[in-house]
Amino acid sequence: MSARPGQGGQNPTMDQVAEVAGVSRATVSRVINGAPSVDAKIREMVQRAIAQTGYVPNIAARTLVTRRTNSVALVISEPERPNDTSFLNRVFTDPYFGRITAGATAALRPHDIHLVIIPTDSSDHHHVIRYLRQGHVDGVLLISSHEQDPLPRQLYELGIPAVVSARPSSPIATSYVDVDQRLGARLAAEYLLVRGCRRLATISGPLDVPSGRDRLDGFRSYLANRGFGDVPSIEGDFTRAGGEECTRQLLAAHPDIDGLFVASDLMSEGALRAAQDLGRRVPDDVAVVGFDDSSAALDCRPLLTTIRQPVEEMAAEMAEVLMARIGSPGRLPRSVTFQPTLVIRDSA
Repeated sequence: MSARPGQGGQNPTMDQVAEVAGVSRATVSRVINGAPSVDAKIREMVQRAIAQTGYVPNIAARTLVTRRTNSVALVISEPERPNDTSFLNRVFTDPYFGRITAGATAALRPHDIHLVIIPTDSSDHHHVIRYLRQGHVDGVLLISSHEQDPLPRQLYELGIPAVVSARPSSPIATSYVDVDQRLGARLAAEYLLVRGCRRLATISGPLDVPSGRDRLDGFRSYLANRGFGDVPSIEGDFTRAGGEECTRQLLAAHPDIDGLFVASDLMSEGALRAAQDLGRRVPDDVAVVGFDDSSAALDCRPLLTTIRQPVEEMAAEMAEVLMARIGSPGRLPRSVTFQPTLVIRDSA
């Protein structure tokens, strides 16, 4: 072949790919559209011809044929909280959301699936639903935490393939991926007792969030079974500033606290700052255990002992479950629960 197809300013065509590969145009189309019936050797020949010619599939035309956009939405749904102007700031600075994005992207990239990130609070849900109904994406990875969030049920009723990042608070036939929240909290309580702490307290997450309630319940129930029936707690908001303020309030009301379980690493960072500002040595005077094992745990001083939830692996699993659902629309919902682990560092 004297000249590469596509030279002279013209884009290579599917016919030229077929000519180079020595197959029919229909076979090239089946390879491009991912048809499983194509022989592996023929698929390799066509892929080599695509690389040789520099052919780029027409995504718009491909979408008309396959009814696929090769895009998935990562919808981060948060409740609208009064006087809260920091929603987008939380989304783009909280390590948890960054880890979710990284894990999902790593799983989708080999399949040439693009991730569209859509942060939303309850005031903007109608715009999100309209966007999704218009068919811009093939499915949704929904990061939803609060129990009153209507999006899981709305996606189910609209028939949009979706996987939720936590066990739904109300029964619904949807796939989800979660971590055993109560077990994680029990691991924290058990470790603080082993360390010799006897005056324990906790800063929970928001109690309109199932994970916030589960971590509080898991911590308290484990301690109650061991004779610690009155465990001080205060509701936090999963932010650094919230953790700092809650710690100041707890230590003012209960100055003898010697063991503190904080329901997120970001809040733990604020808790350590407050404890040290108040003259408490960590871990000598008060031991602190967080939850997540995010980058914030390594930003803390001292380094944070924490409960690790494998967020990147969980997000990758969400993506795999969603792709299976998109490929087989009749597939039954699937739930996957990961196990947390204790990571011991310097704060406890």
